[in-house]
Amino acid sequence: MQRIIVITGTDTGVGKTVLTAWLAAHLRARGARVAALKPICSGGRADARALLHALGGTLTLDEINPWHFRAPLTPLLAARKERKQVQLREVLAHIRSIARRFDIVLVEGAGGLLSPLGEDFNTRDWITALRAEVIIVGRNQLGVVNHLRLTLEALPPACAARAKIVLMSPPRVDLVSRTNLALAQEFMRPAPVFVLPWQEARDAAVAVRNARVRRVLRQLLP
Repeated sequence: MQRIIVITGTDTGVGKTVLTAWLAAHLRARGARVAALKPICSGGRADARALLHALGGTLTLDEINPWHFRAPLTPLLAARKERKQVQLREVLAHIRSIARRFDIVLVEGAGGLLSPLGEDFNTRDWITALRAEVIIVGRNQLGVVNHLRLTLEALPPACAARAKIVLMSPPRVDLVSRTNLALAQEFMRPAPVFVLPWQEARDAAVAVRNARVRRVLRQLLP
């Protein structure tokens, strides 16, 4: 059965691309036909190139990332600086077109759930229109539980009830990062919460060889 999974976050720079690339590499290693998309980005295409590498050439860079803008601003403003517009219907049509060729499609948003991506839409609109599964990514640091709760509350209730949460750990584990899992599990019910360890390797194929990473990814997407 075809699955579309949207990876969103509590903010920008929380690890959405890292998780999406790891999931893509992990699923490919298990023999799944998987696509990973970053439909819109601004300030460079490094995230899209990371997904390109994780997919091993299954998609082109322009298929992964059709809309890209130079300014390091929220995509809506970056597009306007270039006198361009991105419409929700165009993005949805692209995602659905790619989805016809794959069993699983990972779609990474830009910024947080409600960050403006184009003219009158955000990642929540993708989730609703695609009836997608949702993974929320947050930094495993002080304050993340508040950010996760706000993100869950902003989702449609049916989506929030099926959402999964991933905490991306910092390079050095401290008291906060050790205790966030239990706190998040207490306040995020019924959403399952997972913690991924820090990995120095930027290559997704290398990172997913780590037994701890692989175990969490298997639990996240059984």
